[in-house]
Amino acid sequence: MQPYLVVVLCIISSSKADINNKYFPESFQFGAAGAAYQIEGGWNEDGKGESIWDHFLHYNNPTSKVIDGTNGDVACDSYHNWQEDVDNLKKLGVKLYRLSISWTRILPDGTPYQVNQEGIDYYVNLFKALKQNGIEPVVTLYHWDLPQHLSDFGGFLNPQLADYFAAYARICFENFGPYVKYWMTINEPTSTCGMGYSMGLYAPGYTLIDGGMYQCAYVTLLAHAKAWHVYNDEFRAQQGGKVALGLVCSAQMPLDPNNPKDQEAAERSHLMGCASFGNPVFVGNWPQVMIDRIAAKSKEANYPFTRLPVFTQEEIDLIKGTSDFLPLNYYSSSLVEYIDELVGFPPNAWFDISVVTSANKSWPQAASPWLTSYPEGLRIILNRLNKDYNPSEFIITENGWSDTGELDDQGRITYIQAHMSAILDSILEDGVNVTGYTVWSLMDSFEWTAGYTEKFGLIKVDFDDPQRTRTWKSSAKYYQNVIATRCLLNQCE
Repeated sequence: MQPYLVVVLCIISSSKADINNKYFPESFQFGAAGAAYQIEGGWNEDGKGESIWDHFLHYNNPTSKVIDGTNGDVACDSYHNWQEDVDNLKKLGVKLYRLSISWTRILPDGTPYQVNQEGIDYYVNLFKALKQNGIEPVVTLYHWDLPQHLSDFGGFLNPQLADYFAAYARICFENFGPYVKYWMTINEPTSTCGMGYSMGLYAPGYTLIDGGMYQCAYVTLLAHAKAWHVYNDEFRAQQGGKVALGLVCSAQMPLDPNNPKDQEAAERSHLMGCASFGNPVFVGNWPQVMIDRIAAKSKEANYPFTRLPVFTQEEIDLIKGTSDFLPLNYYSSSLVEYIDELVGFPPNAWFDISVVTSANKSWPQAASPWLTSYPEGLRIILNRLNKDYNPSEFIITENGWSDTGELDDQGRITYIQAHMSAILDSILEDGVNVTGYTVWSLMDSFEWTAGYTEKFGLIKVDFDDPQRTRTWKSSAKYYQNVIATRCLLNQCE
């Protein structure tokens, strides 16, 4: 852990825990978020092709992949109910809507050979409606729903995917660029690479624990960079938008703040997690500790080469500087404990880091077992990223709380309020340029391996009703009031 992080922790722990009672700046934009596979449905309608999640849950035993055996075939049926979604966004008063494009709705097999006009029209109509209602779309090109055809070629294990992604991005920029000013290329690559290409829990379900995560990360960064350069070279001058890679990060804090070994372990955990994608984009190349440790661990396992792909100088130059803002997903943070180096085990991406992470048992726990409420962690990681990368602006693109679906969702209100207070602290006290916040999520949706057992929405969706009836929860009304007043409490100063 770097010394300045210890200082930040001391400042936060010694300050009062009250919610910030200042007003959000007039320029700050509130929003809500969702993603194509999780809300759209219409999985095979109007020319849409098959994605890896369609394939993953149709051709495997679904109960072995998703806790309730469900899928996203219909989900919230936003493909047919998008106008109601726009109406709800307008009633909330948001100025941002973060959503993703389904690659196979635009290009059925993922290649530029065939462009599906009905898919283009769907998104054009949606973007036009958002703009007419004063809502800025924040658009993710890839939120985990890779075309199955391209997965059959190796997906994010095949470097040529970067060229397919750049071609897809170009088509999106051409058709949607007049309506979109904020683009995210790829959402949470640490999640899709770790869960999809190493642990096998997410589509496409590969269990390549020795190096699948690293190869996926390498290809992801190339794909992002090539898409960024397409926009920069061909569209920026006319469209004036911004393009960035979407990071998911948390504060990695030493279990014992006074123990130098725990401090070192927490720093290593950050550098080989969040910074594994942040450093190549903002600094150039992988973090050095990542390069050194994986090379050493590979040698211990009798590999005559490192399992971490080595960037050429040309690739480093291609990737470095490809971020016009920093989209940040944040949910919870971890306590990190040092352990002795693990030896004698098969090569494994987690053994490469060799730390133990946990959550403080006093932190509130969500319905999602991985999610604990630690709002101070958001302020910590914002300060860290701001110091390390100095982005022009941050947008918090995901932050939310899961429960079992109650309408009077006071836990969600408490979580959102506390995390937005941390954002306000970062803006007003630390000088971090956070310009927007899109809560996860606008409405209950398909939550990957949790199916519909965990609910993140401000708005309840009745998944037993063919009409997918939407009902506002208490959190939606609270958030509506925050947006209207720019105040987290009943009164601000």
